[in-house]
Amino acid sequence: MERLQKVIAHAGVASRRKAEQLILDGKVKVNGQTVTTLGVKVSATDEVSVDDVPIYQEEPVYYMFYKPRGVITAVEDDKGRAVVTDYFTDVAQRIYPVGRLDYDTSGLLLLTNDGQFAQRLTHPKHEVEKTYVAKVKGLADSKKLYPLTKGLRYEKVTYAPARYEILSTNQSNGTSIVKLMIHEGKNHQVKNMFKALDLPVMKLKREGYGDLTLGNLRPGQYRPLTNKEVKHLLHLSK
Repeated sequence: MERLQKVIAHAGVASRRKAEQLILDGKVKVNGQTVTTLGVKVSATDEVSVDDVPIYQEEPVYYMFYKPRGVITAVEDDKGRAVVTDYFTDVAQRIYPVGRLDYDTSGLLLLTNDGQFAQRLTHPKHEVEKTYVAKVKGLADSKKLYPLTKGLRYEKVTYAPARYEILSTNQSNGTSIVKLMIHEGKNHQVKNMFKALDLPVMKLKREGYGDLTLGNLRPGQYRPLTNKEVKHLLHLSK
């Protein structure tokens, strides 16, 4: 038996807090009866609906995916382009991505059907660190990258302090490889932070999420997270 608001959140309908409000507002029914009090528990055989639309109770699943470049972080695309869920044809549950990676960015992406888990990891206040490796145009050095450690502003958006490591520089073609560790997830954040330093990103890959790394995965491959990995991610997001 699970609390009703948790079931609604796991189905991806709303966050647990929003689910509680939906219950209080009389928008949730269990087996055809409106429920307006919190604390009600339901089983997998109970029929739950929100605004008279049934939700389906699924076992929560969690996957790590190596997103290739040229794939959209979405479950569908009205232009018929490839989306991340195209690679999960043998997964029965209705999964969706946790956060997003740009179309031309590759790397580690999490997918789940657990709405509360997704919300916990994507909320900025939870500060789960993400690691990117960027090839940038220009020669990076500690003086040029120092503003990253203090936080910076670009096109009216403020970005929190980040950590970095210069992996290599190439004098002959004027490029650098830089590892950047951030805990926010603002739109085009890594690209914009490097733009602010006049180091435009040429290629970008997310290599880590919390303590998770891609390991032996190749582009287009995925694997389920272990229970230990899921619990540790939730611990990091406290």
